[in-house]
Amino acid sequence: EAAPEPRSGRSAALRARMEERLLGARFRYLNQQLYTGSSQDAARLFRADPAAFHLYHRGFERQVQRWPERPVQRIVRYLRRRPASLVVADFGCGDCTLAASVKNQVHCFDLVPLSPRVTVCDMAKVPLAAESVDVAVFCLALMGTNLQEILGEANRVLKLGGILMVAEVASRFEDTRAFLKAMSHLGFRSVSKDLSSSYFYVLEFTKTGPARPGPAVGLRLRPCLYKRR
Repeated sequence: EAAPEPRSGRSAALRARMEERLLGARFRYLNQQLYTGSSQDAARLFRADPAAFHLYHRGFERQVQRWPERPVQRIVRYLRRRPASLVVADFGCGDCTLAASVKNQVHCFDLVPLSPRVTVCDMAKVPLAAESVDVAVFCLALMGTNLQEILGEANRVLKLGGILMVAEVASRFEDTRAFLKAMSHLGFRSVSKDLSSSYFYVLEFTKTGPARPGPAVGLRLRPCLYKRR
């Protein structure tokens, strides 16, 4: 018969399981705060508790590792096919995988600096001049209840004819056609959309002009909330 597991081994395994559950619960709580509050709320949350962002990022990485492909790699391949002279703004850059994978100049923005490349700021107010970048990227980063303000900021910093790339969890789109129509209200024309993955969609837009005044009806994404496993 197999020898019984030593008491110290059982204690370590129990402690590991408890830590795993606590990490999962804390990640789900932080994730809910990000999707049900504004970008200003998120900035205040992580400014008060930077360690919470590191915990959130660990939990987020564990979720994405289950996917057959990481959406950031789609963005990387897209940029590698384009001139390296294009200036990029990465909204919600995380650990700066995009910047580390391309030759372009990439302005990296997020709420906490996981890398020295990151500029800490609210995604609705980035420190860039108007019409100063060629490509704006939101890769799993369209969080918060003030989507119109955040995407309006992307419009502000993009040059006329510049490109906006959006990669988002597929289940967040309740009405893709209405979302694309709302984007036209914000000064963006749909160039292409890849809806083939059941995990995430990739949308490409070009800036046609400034955003029109008034609410962009249909600019809705469901919160990406994870269930307890």
